[in-house]
Amino acid sequence: MDDRVAAAIANWAPRFTTNGVTAGDFERITSGLASWDDWCAAWSAVAAEHERLGRDALASGRELSAGAHLSQAAVYYHFAKFLFVNDPGQMRTAHVRAVACLTDALPYLDPPGRRIEIPFDGSRLVGILRRPAGEGPHPVMIMISGLDSAKEELRSTEELFLERGIATFAVDGPGQGEAEYELAIRGDWEVPGGAVIDRLQAEPGIDPDRIGVWGVSLGGYYAPRAAAFEKRIRAAAGISGPYDFAANWDGLPSLTRETIQHHTCASSPEEARERAAELSLAGVAERIEQPCLVITGRHDRLIPWADTKRIADEAPNGEWVLFDDGNHVCNNIPYKYRPLVADWMRAKLG
Repeated sequence: MDDRVAAAIANWAPRFTTNGVTAGDFERITSGLASWDDWCAAWSAVAAEHERLGRDALASGRELSAGAHLSQAAVYYHFAKFLFVNDPGQMRTAHVRAVACLTDALPYLDPPGRRIEIPFDGSRLVGILRRPAGEGPHPVMIMISGLDSAKEELRSTEELFLERGIATFAVDGPGQGEAEYELAIRGDWEVPGGAVIDRLQAEPGIDPDRIGVWGVSLGGYYAPRAAAFEKRIRAAAGISGPYDFAANWDGLPSLTRETIQHHTCASSPEEARERAAELSLAGVAERIEQPCLVITGRHDRLIPWADTKRIADEAPNGEWVLFDDGNHVCNNIPYKYRPLVADWMRAKLG
């Protein structure tokens, strides 16, 4: 097993199984991997198995099963392209399948989802809106993933908000998912966030005055940043987000540094580090007037917990939770932090 495969498993194994990959599939995909060059193909092969199950179920009228199989296939294809910036062709092929599988699954999820495209900066931002049962109007949670993630990975977290009567809008922001090919990562997430809020406020069944924002990893920077400048947000939650994205540059895995370079459209590692440094909450966190919940784990290898804590320390209405047994995004203990966040949001959004 080469260093990149070992690093991916060591740093992110709980994330895969928490976000929809079965333990058995994870074992059979990764146990035989000797080279990072084979990562995308290995994941795509198993993703295709789940996709076939979904297509067969759909053809035979088993719609509930079709939605489950296809949304799971989307997660597997997503993890096939995860951090695979060394081969953009393979990466994009897997990503296209992830998007197609999730799009085809949406009518058969419970509750169903709807794809929404928002014009932005000469391109578009794509999100998935799901609303709880009932006419509403419902509060809504804008869900932002991290550096190497996308909306296809967020199904298991959506469920907790939906169960509590909160609609979800999982969105690919600049440098993420469907927006990563034309739009670079940007630090001023209040700008894309504002475009998202404009669209959601015009959506039937959504309460325009009860909008929350939630983000994990780099999304744990985006969510507080958006709240600092976008006062239409009522509450924000950030999980394992960086206060200063470049502060731990030398401690990041090489796969992560390469991915930052790719998503910032930097021409060199040095330029990537400079662009990462533009994502800082210095002089910004103090402007977050809304309730802001900040959570991380003491054993976070990617974003030191003390860096995340600075967000809560400087936000006037910050609340801080540190799990002593948690890793990055506390993916090893989702049963502790996810219900906590969902309950907190329900209380804040009403």
